[in-house]
Amino acid sequence: MEETIKNSSADTEQKEEKLKKEEVKAEAPGADREPETAGKEAAKEKKSEPDPLAVAQAQVEELKDKYLRAVAEFDNYRKRTLKEKAELILNGGEKTISAILPILDDMERALENGKKTEDAKVIREGMELIFNKFVKVLEAQGVKKIDTTDADFDTDIHEAVAMVPGMGDDKKGKVLDCVQTGYKLNDKVIRHAKVAVGA
Repeated sequence: MEETIKNSSADTEQKEEKLKKEEVKAEAPGADREPETAGKEAAKEKKSEPDPLAVAQAQVEELKDKYLRAVAEFDNYRKRTLKEKAELILNGGEKTISAILPILDDMERALENGKKTEDAKVIREGMELIFNKFVKVLEAQGVKKIDTTDADFDTDIHEAVAMVPGMGDDKKGKVLDCVQTGYKLNDKVIRHAKVAVGA
């Protein structure tokens, strides 16, 4: 009986030692492998890391593609804006012309009616109505008359065509008479008022 107990306790000790050795081998990776096998696995790990040259080349290709797309988009934008600009130049006055056409119709009617009557007063009244309508259309388009009544001479809006001396100190540098009316378009002078100025 004692021998059986000794044998089983010896077997248990051997099993425990064997387990300890296996645990030590498991904790040390590559310890149970041959050096050649461990070297191959290390080479595989290095190969799994991306090659810096390949990464740089991929980035260059991506940036080249983006650059070509941007250049193409800009070229399309440039062509589109040139086309729009050409259309604006050709048809930019369409709105103004459309607003003026009814006045042209009124003038045609006035000329036809003028043939039927000899009354100058009626013709004059018709012309005044057309003139007032025309002024309103121009104002709607942003055109305004430059007022010269009792104005100081201003080279930004006036053009002196005559200097009138001997008008007195109170008229010196003042607009005395407007020879040709000036106009502004949206506060920009498109035609200077031609005036006579006191000297």
